[in-house]
Formats: sequence, C-alpha cells, structure tokens
Amino acid sequence: MTDETRKEAREKVFRFLREAGIEYELHEHPEAPTVEIAMRYWKDIPGVTHCKNLFLRNHKGNVHYLVILPWDKPLDIHALWEKIGSTRLSFASPERMMKYLGVTPGSVSLFGLLNDSAHSVILLLDKELETADRISFHPNENTASLIITNAGLRRFLSLCPNPSRFIDLP
Repeated sequence: MTDETRKEAREKVFRFLREAGIEYELHEHPEAPTVEIAMRYWKDIPGVTHCKNLFLRNHKGNVHYLVILPWDKPLDIHALWEKIGSTRLSFASPERMMKYLGVTPGSVSLFGLLNDSAHSVILLLDKELETADRISFHPNENTASLIITNAGLRRFLSLCPNPSRFIDLP
C-alpha cells in the first residue's frame, strides 16, 4: 500500500464511524502486520480485547469468511468448517483480500467490510467478543489500532449489511 492509499483507507473508516456516531480511540504505532508484533504496541493499552482477523475461503472459493477472535485464542480451522457446515476452509490469497476487503495482508480488520460492496463476506465473531468492553482493530491499515466499545461494535454490525453472527469458535 502506498502512503496515499493507507491514508484513504483510514479516512474511509474514520468517516464511517463519525457518521454512524461510533466513538473511537486511535493509537498510532509502527507497522504491525501480525498480532505478535502488534502486542509490542498493545501492551500499554489496558482493558482492551485485541483481535486477530482471519480472511478465509471455502474449497471452491465462492464463499468467504472474515473470522474475528481474541488475539491469543487458537483457531481449529477444521473444526470451524465442520461447525458452520462449510467445505474445507483455507486462507484467502492477497488478491482475494484486496478484491473483497480492500486490504493487504497484515491489515485485515472488521472495517474491511466497508469495502465489500456486494456484502458477500460472512462475518464470524467469537462469542467472547459479545461481552468484551473495548475491542481493537486496525483501521484497514496496520500502522494504527482503533478501539471501539462493545456498543460501538454492535452499532457497526447493525449498519453493516454483511451476514454476521457470534459463535463459539473452536
């Protein structure tokens, strides 16, 4: 991503949140393409559930999932596809990521759904996030973390036309 593209990606998220009345807290940091790297910068932000965001596709490549769970929770992808009644799941390519979410690897986030004009990506959120007070996501690029409240998350979900549900992720 160029600096200009990063700026545009972020501004689209901020504009949506402002227009939706969703308050947020922004923490700038160096590039953090993985949760392990991001934890270096998140350690000083108390009381926040930090997330990892995985973009998956089914075997045929005709169904895509954005799976969001607490950063330190492991995910059994095999058990997930059985639980949701899908065919085998695998990580989507960077090209698919850009096509459906408008982001590059390391920047996947809840807010990528703002770029899914067909509203075809299915959002699966870990049940633990249902009760988290404050949750952090990248604002569609990985040089910052954006924190919203649980009420803000619910407001976002109510305005987002993508199919979504909270599930007990295996």
